[in-house]
Amino acid sequence: MATTTRRRWRSPRPRRRDEPAPVAGRWGFIALRALALVLMAILVGQLVRLQIVEGQRFREMATINALREIQVPVSRGLIYDRGGRPLVYNEASFDAAIVPADIPRGQEGRVFAELSTIIGMPPQEIEAQWRQAQGTQSPYDPLIVKQGLTREQALALKEREPDVPGIRLLVRTAREYVDGPALAHVIGYMGPISSEELQSLDGQGYHLNDWLGKAGVEATYESILRGTPGRIMVEVDAAGRHRRVVAERPGQDGASLLLTVDLDLQRKLYEALSAQVPPGEVAAAALMDVRSGEVLALVSLPSFDPNVFSDPARRSQAAALLDAPGKPLLNHALGELYPPLDTFKPIVAAAALQEGVIRPDTVIRNQAGYLLVSHPLDPGAVPDVIFDPRPLGDTDLNKALAQGSNVFFAQVAGGTPGGPLRGLGEARLASYARAFGLGMATGIDLPAEARGLVPDARWKEQTLGEAWRPGDTYRFGIGQSYLSATPMQVLVATAAIANGGRVLKPHLVREVRSPDGRVLDQVEATGRSQVGVAAEYLAAVRNALARAVDEGVAKSAAVRGLRVAGVTAAGEAGHVWFAGFAPADQPLVALVVYMGHGTADKAGAVAAQVLDYMFNQTNIGQALREGRR
Repeated sequence: MATTTRRRWRSPRPRRRDEPAPVAGRWGFIALRALALVLMAILVGQLVRLQIVEGQRFREMATINALREIQVPVSRGLIYDRGGRPLVYNEASFDAAIVPADIPRGQEGRVFAELSTIIGMPPQEIEAQWRQAQGTQSPYDPLIVKQGLTREQALALKEREPDVPGIRLLVRTAREYVDGPALAHVIGYMGPISSEELQSLDGQGYHLNDWLGKAGVEATYESILRGTPGRIMVEVDAAGRHRRVVAERPGQDGASLLLTVDLDLQRKLYEALSAQVPPGEVAAAALMDVRSGEVLALVSLPSFDPNVFSDPARRSQAAALLDAPGKPLLNHALGELYPPLDTFKPIVAAAALQEGVIRPDTVIRNQAGYLLVSHPLDPGAVPDVIFDPRPLGDTDLNKALAQGSNVFFAQVAGGTPGGPLRGLGEARLASYARAFGLGMATGIDLPAEARGLVPDARWKEQTLGEAWRPGDTYRFGIGQSYLSATPMQVLVATAAIANGGRVLKPHLVREVRSPDGRVLDQVEATGRSQVGVAAEYLAAVRNALARAVDEGVAKSAAVRGLRVAGVTAAGEAGHVWFAGFAPADQPLVALVVYMGHGTADKAGAVAAQVLDYMFNQTNIGQALREGRR
């Protein structure tokens, strides 16, 4: 059996203390110590440089928080009447604001107290607005806490800005409207941008605290009047204080508008209409050049003072307008619909002449002064009764328009019951109504225009689920039934009769001018369409309308030394109209007057006063004819 020899393990012999260390180990230790000393020296040097050599610069850099872009306001464009007279002025308005992100945490109370002493507002109200804004807007956006500071308050706030973190003075352009209520529905007003508007205008440079046009030409031409705000990029410290401007982009002041409106004529129309209408009652009137579509004057009642929207101290007055009687913020000249009544009859006359339904000398006999209209499919139903103002007997076109005959035009529209006159019928009535611009927006350069309604059998079936009845056609022919129009639509239709059949696009702006007065754009007359009626038939209608003022129902519109053509109307529900033009032989202007209540004579009287002022008391009419005004 083989044997295995085992070796015992022993640790290496320890080195004696008196034996020298290996050379390589000694030099490695020395190198490590030297490296540590070098690194220590570098570190000390860097600390010396940071603390002593460049300490001041780095202390300043430590206070820098961010770069911020700030909008620099520019001057909003002005608005002038056609003669160059200013209708609005710009003035600076000062607002107090806080930037929540710039207020050091825990110091809000001190900041609010400091701001309170400057602007005279309780700190509790400032704090309440600050809390309400949390989570609803960026903390870097200025939060306006008080508008309309006095100049003294604004100066004091500007002085304290560097010392009180987070407070800001904001400057914006406020409008002062020269003639207030007389021009309110033409010029409009400005107001703070809403969250919905801010969202819809995203990408167009608007900010939370901006103001913009809310109505009138202020709204329609907002992009032109506003201009392009400037931008600066600034370095701010942790307290929001501006350190230096990094970059700057200059802004561009807004362009100005030269309107078609004549200020004197506007004032006269406002004065004449207001004198006939009780406070709070609805009325509207407008005057237009029949050659170009230039609106020379436009008034809506009740009106309001647009300056209440620029003055924070009158905010309660502005809020009260929302519920005021007569809806003063609504432009009744183009934003609300009314039955046109007799103002529609000239269109019916032109259509019937063009279609051969009647001739200028066609006579319709009616001795009773009324017309009974029964339904052929329901002979037991109560017949519809259409009345004349009085029995007129034998009536032709001239007499019918001059005396305001409903019986004549009802039969022209629907035919003579049991007689030879077939009538236009609802389809042709609707077609010609649309040809004269009814049932569609006129395209005037003002917001919130209503389209109106031209009914026909298809519309009634689809909308009301009812069949068209003969009585609908008869009443359609006298401007009733379901027919509805704005005063501006009636004005455009009347102008088309006056100018030979051109349906014009009415407009309020004549020129757009640069801040230095150069003409950037000039608005020319725009004809939307032709009515499709022969010139001789339109001339026959014009002659009949002149007789209505000479000797008929519209005599209240007569003016000494000026032949006026037109028609008045008064409905059972109180709707009162005048629509006409002057001079009758060579039409220059068309005029419409609407009143919610009153008499036809009052509407005619308003027209007479304005036309007399234009052609007799001033040279406005003559200058307009010669192109000098």
